[in-house]
Amino acid sequence: MSSHSRVVAEIQRMKRPRSRRRRLAGSFRLQVMLLVGVLLAGMLLAQGAYLNHRKGEIISDQIGQRALAVALSVASIPELIAAFDDPDPSATIQPIAERIRRETGARYVVVGNTEGLRYSHPLPERLGKPMVGGDNDRALLHGESYVSEATGSLGDAMRGKTPVLDAEGNIIGIVSVGFMLDRVAMDVVEHTSLGWWLVALMIVFGFAGAYGLSRHLKRVILGLEPYEIARLAMEKEAILQSIHEGILAVNREGQITLVNQQARRFLGLPPVHAVVGQPIQDIVPNSRLLEVMERGEHQFDQDMWLGDHPVVVNRVPIHHEGEIEGAVATFRSRREIVELSNALNAASRDVDMLRAQAHEFSNKLYTISGMLQLGRIEDAIALIHQESARQQAQMTFLMKHVGDPVVSGTLLGKLTRARELGVQLEIDEQSSLIEPLTVTGQEVLMTVIGNLLDNACHAALQSDRRNEEGPRVRLFFTDLGEQLLIEVEDNGPGVPPEHVEAIFKEGFSTKPGKHHGIGLALVSRLCRENGGAITLEESELGGACFIAVLDRSLCRSPSTGSGPAAATGHDSVMK
Repeated sequence: MSSHSRVVAEIQRMKRPRSRRRRLAGSFRLQVMLLVGVLLAGMLLAQGAYLNHRKGEIISDQIGQRALAVALSVASIPELIAAFDDPDPSATIQPIAERIRRETGARYVVVGNTEGLRYSHPLPERLGKPMVGGDNDRALLHGESYVSEATGSLGDAMRGKTPVLDAEGNIIGIVSVGFMLDRVAMDVVEHTSLGWWLVALMIVFGFAGAYGLSRHLKRVILGLEPYEIARLAMEKEAILQSIHEGILAVNREGQITLVNQQARRFLGLPPVHAVVGQPIQDIVPNSRLLEVMERGEHQFDQDMWLGDHPVVVNRVPIHHEGEIEGAVATFRSRREIVELSNALNAASRDVDMLRAQAHEFSNKLYTISGMLQLGRIEDAIALIHQESARQQAQMTFLMKHVGDPVVSGTLLGKLTRARELGVQLEIDEQSSLIEPLTVTGQEVLMTVIGNLLDNACHAALQSDRRNEEGPRVRLFFTDLGEQLLIEVEDNGPGVPPEHVEAIFKEGFSTKPGKHHGIGLALVSRLCRENGGAITLEESELGGACFIAVLDRSLCRSPSTGSGPAAATGHDSVMK
């Protein structure tokens, strides 16, 4: 059975019993049909209403222009113009106006003088009476020809008005031609009814199409109900976002189709909506997913860098019906493994310090016990005073020059560990770290100083100079300047020139065996993240000298040149 068939079978298993499913399916089809049909009907009705409204406006405008055209033609009749000088103008003007009214179908053709007194009217008894409507001023006073809507003696009408001019161009009267608004409305309804019938027919066809579409959608989604699809989508999203591995998927065009929260955290990507749909080469240039699609090969447990993250990657092409439709990559950050290793190393260092101190004190106790058994009490007492003085000197120095207890404990443990290894560890007496550190500052300095001292002790033990003066390591630190400064130098063989560029890269190490190449890379990263850097120079002791610089924000009270050590007069740089 193919994967597609298995998916379909699983979906069928999840569906409800047949009878209830049919009811729900019918409901879903009805919902889709009603939704699409109502939307389509609403759009058609809105469009039809707008078009019919525009058509009504056009018809009304045409009737108004028709009324104005009739008025202009009446006002230009020479016989009518000459009649204004007759003793009885109505005798000539009334027959002319009535003849034109009957020919044009207008409700009335009224001709009046400059006083607005009628010389023509469909009702002869209204001759000689003032014109009604109050819309004659534009024609009589300003000589304009226009269309207006007003209520006259016969009712609401759309009028075309124009002045009557004599041979010299003087206004001697006015012509008003009117069509009743109720007749205009009837004409609009008559001309727009066909449009509404067409809209109704289109709505019927729209509902039929919506029904067919709902049936097709139901088949495409394999008969699933919307809530079932939503549940599957939520389950998929929850699984993708909860797994610890990062997931990145692309389609056949190389565009990102899926990225989960873990992948975004690993790679420092923007929100999902800004990533999905973008070319994979623009977001993660070295993902190699395009290569997987091209070759169709699976890649498992591959070490690589994605952005600035070292990761372990699995890449698999996506097949559908024998063709590659995309590819998906899953990856975990190696940095988590490194951080776990660092935590274990820190714990190991603590254990080593305790073990070294216990071993050293045990040896001293055995020595004192042997002296007492031999009766050499004075020698035993002298040894006790000697060790007590040395320990007291160390404690006094650390209490005076180091204001942070975590750093003091780290240094004390490293001194003990160095003595156990046979390395002469010197702390420059001009060193000072008076300001207490933040929690982050404690972790950073403990890691930086611990790794640098461990590497320096290892290097000093590898040098041939130990035959002359023994393995030596020198430490200097200060917070008296604008930054925190840490210098660690040794009399080891130094760093070969060909390794200078790679010494701070993760995984690179000159030490034999596995699980090396982490310490200096970690120190370098911590320095960069905390506003500083680490450099390599040649030591005065003959070996390597590592100089680490950190920002003073790691101190709780970052102030320059403050504290008791500022008054000692010591230089801030080891000579």
